[in-house]
Amino acid sequence: MADSQMGTLHALAGFLRREQARLTQSCMRAVAADADLVDADRLTWEQLADHLPAILSGICTALEEDDLQPVERDIERNARQHGNVRWQQGYRIDELVRELELFRQALDDAVRAFAESGSTFTRDQESRARRLIDEALSFVTLTSIREVIGERDRTIADYTTRLERANRELQEQQREVSDLHRSRMQITRSLVHDLRNFLNAFSIDLQLIARVPSRADAGLALATRQAEDMKQLVDEMVEYSVVVGDSSPICIEPVDLPMLFDELVTTARPAIEAKGLRLSASLDAGLVRVQSSRIRLKQVALNLLSNATKYTREGEVELVIAKCGDSQWFMRVADTGVGIAPSDTERVFREFERVAGDDIPGAGLGLAIVRELCRALEGEIHFKSREGQGTTFEIRFPVALKPQG
Repeated sequence: MADSQMGTLHALAGFLRREQARLTQSCMRAVAADADLVDADRLTWEQLADHLPAILSGICTALEEDDLQPVERDIERNARQHGNVRWQQGYRIDELVRELELFRQALDDAVRAFAESGSTFTRDQESRARRLIDEALSFVTLTSIREVIGERDRTIADYTTRLERANRELQEQQREVSDLHRSRMQITRSLVHDLRNFLNAFSIDLQLIARVPSRADAGLALATRQAEDMKQLVDEMVEYSVVVGDSSPICIEPVDLPMLFDELVTTARPAIEAKGLRLSASLDAGLVRVQSSRIRLKQVALNLLSNATKYTREGEVELVIAKCGDSQWFMRVADTGVGIAPSDTERVFREFERVAGDDIPGAGLGLAIVRELCRALEGEIHFKSREGQGTTFEIRFPVALKPQG
């Protein structure tokens, strides 16, 4: 009896294999005609067929073996692929289930046709065949649904991650906009405050010249100093806007450090000695050439030297350029000035911050300019300061700056 059943199931499997093309077409026509399968209307016949022929082949093998287990992995793989493809094609779960139900009906019709073809197909054998087919298709349906749900969950997780990232970016942009707004308001207040003070002093100097002609020289000298302070304020604003707004790549070139050192000393010495200060300058003889941007290095040094000069009333300003290991070199500017209070160390590099008081001319942009330049030059800023004793800024640069991007 067992051999007879196996032979009949083999015959049914052979019949289904021979009828595979017709079965697939019959199923696809039923899918295309079903009003509930809306997304199926957008697919070609090849897309509709998808992995159904491979699933049918697995079912035929199960009939030949009279057991689903030997082909369970193959059927599972094809079912997962079918579910994944249908998810990519926009199928809903109910559409996927309905489509597989139509495939089941096509197989059911084929089994009935085989039974009516005059073969020795007993009721028990037909019942056994239908149970195997139902078991296989139930497994396909469950596996396909799980794949769709898994893909849906992965997509939701991906969208959630993207949404959270976009939300964080939006919050960061909103914070930046808010900071920018506060910064612009601070710029306006700072400029209005400084320019008003300059203009008031300038007006007083002009009145002094008009009322007391004998003091015209003194009044003119004061007016000239106020004009120079106003020019310094505007120059700092222009330099900062250029540094922040410049998005062009840095022009990396061989920089002759002895030549740059001499240029810095020559440029900074007059202003330093005009205040009665000493300039102490030294260059490491073993440091001759680096790969960097000469003009930006000069900007960093001059801003630090100008800052040190402004905030030092007596003593000296020091400039040191030396090697720091094999891959770095440093630029150090130190002074014996007013120093920075511990509570102010966090804000020294912020725009428009003058931590030592408002009696010092300038917009408070020198160190903000240094910070932006050092970002471009990959410079590491280190500083230490003691209130009333002075400040030391040391910036370590790479010996060979690499091109950006």
